[in-house]
Amino acid sequence: MIRLARMGSLGVLVALLAGCASQRVVAPPSHEGESSYRALPGTDMTHYQLALGAVSGGAVPLDHPAPIYPSTQLAACPPEIRLRALLIVGTDGKVDDVRVDKAAGVAPAFAAAVRAAAGQWRFVPLSISRWAADANGHSHRVETVLKPFSLPYEFRFSCHDGKPQTSTSAS
Repeated sequence: MIRLARMGSLGVLVALLAGCASQRVVAPPSHEGESSYRALPGTDMTHYQLALGAVSGGAVPLDHPAPIYPSTQLAACPPEIRLRALLIVGTDGKVDDVRVDKAAGVAPAFAAAVRAAAGQWRFVPLSISRWAADANGHSHRVETVLKPFSLPYEFRFSCHDGKPQTSTSAS
């Protein structure tokens, strides 16, 4: 207070205006996008037949970023869009191919968002191990083989109150 009194009214005004000038107000973006996914039941999937004494493991996601809502579609904010995709996973656990079902009237940007996200996914490789028992009845692993696999997923893109959201599902 003492300092302000010595500055005079002009000095106080300049000091206050300088303080206001240093604050910037940034407008929030008008639209934001999110995504999600879920696994689908694999009714049409091919399954490996396990021999007697064989055990499978793996085929679970390690890293699975959700797709990004296409920025080109934010202003339009279309009704909910659902895309199904089959992820083909190699023996190294990396997604080798993303096969998106063709949906009528869906902007290609949504399929591209699904391919871009799912192409980054990593899985624990699918392994099939064969076990056998020795003469003493103790079990031991005879061999382990890594196999490619595929999983169907559903990706959802929706817009509520001007804010787009996406989701994904797997089986």
